[in-house]
Amino acid sequence: MKIVFFGTPFFSAYVLEKLQYSFEVLAAVCPPEKVSGRGRKIKACAVKQKAEELGITVFQPKNLKDSDFINQIRNLEADLFIVVAFRMLPQELWKIPQQGSVNLHTSLLPNYRGAAPINWAIINGEKQTGISTFFINEKIDEGNIIMQEKIELDKNITTAQLHNIMMKKGADLLLESIQNIEKNALNPLIQQIRETDKKAPKIERDFLKIDWSNSAVEIHNLIRGLSPILEDDSLLKDVAICPSAWFYLLVENNKKIRVKLLLSDLENISHTLESNSILTDNKSHLKIAVKDGFVNILKLQMEGKKAMDIKNFLAGFQFKDTFTVC
Repeated sequence: MKIVFFGTPFFSAYVLEKLQYSFEVLAAVCPPEKVSGRGRKIKACAVKQKAEELGITVFQPKNLKDSDFINQIRNLEADLFIVVAFRMLPQELWKIPQQGSVNLHTSLLPNYRGAAPINWAIINGEKQTGISTFFINEKIDEGNIIMQEKIELDKNITTAQLHNIMMKKGADLLLESIQNIEKNALNPLIQQIRETDKKAPKIERDFLKIDWSNSAVEIHNLIRGLSPILEDDSLLKDVAICPSAWFYLLVENNKKIRVKLLLSDLENISHTLESNSILTDNKSHLKIAVKDGFVNILKLQMEGKKAMDIKNFLAGFQFKDTFTVC
């Protein structure tokens, strides 16, 4: 099976490497380089870096409808296109391969169609999500489903942790899907699209700020749904998928300090404290009172500082009774 691969981030690069062990990857298509970071340096995306490491030809079209690019791809005579975390392909491109174009999506379709399915499943407090492979058609994430796999979620899993689970399971599911396409052992399922399907739109910047008038569960789910924290307490490098929830700490002279809240747990207990109240012993714990309990802060990152667990943070920063959050 000869494949052309389309992708951008580390998630895609991992899948690309796994697929090239079993199939002939003729080329990888990814976006042109962008200037990024504080040094405004030009850096290749993860898929380009991985493709070059593996000796795979790379295409970086500015316009996917460019006739020269389309002719180059057509001349490769690929059997199948594989798309993982890439932009929407135009019809003149996804219709090229005889076996079709396949997308890996990080949800149980038709729920959570859109740009941020991993985040929204956690933000909405789902107990189960999954991954899907499907044939691309003219509508976004609405093609016929090839295969799906369910993933159980616990109440504290972060987006970074789920990202890595889906990355590994997704590579395996794609491998199996391609093998079934090759054997003509498929029975694709037509998606039944409903108005009640849950959506996964792009996470907008304004959504990242914590609203302390929400419930403890809603705040905890927002924090972990945007959290870059992995199982070993390291940070996922792909900050685009884990932008982090944040709040302002109001200190002396009404000065606001922006704080990212990276990890939390919650206490659903009644209390008589005012919402936004800060409780801390300035040694080992810090929690914020909300209307139906407390949000315990386990790991945070002050503006301009490194991420820290709460004990290390409190060793160098002391809260006063006048401090509040907003």
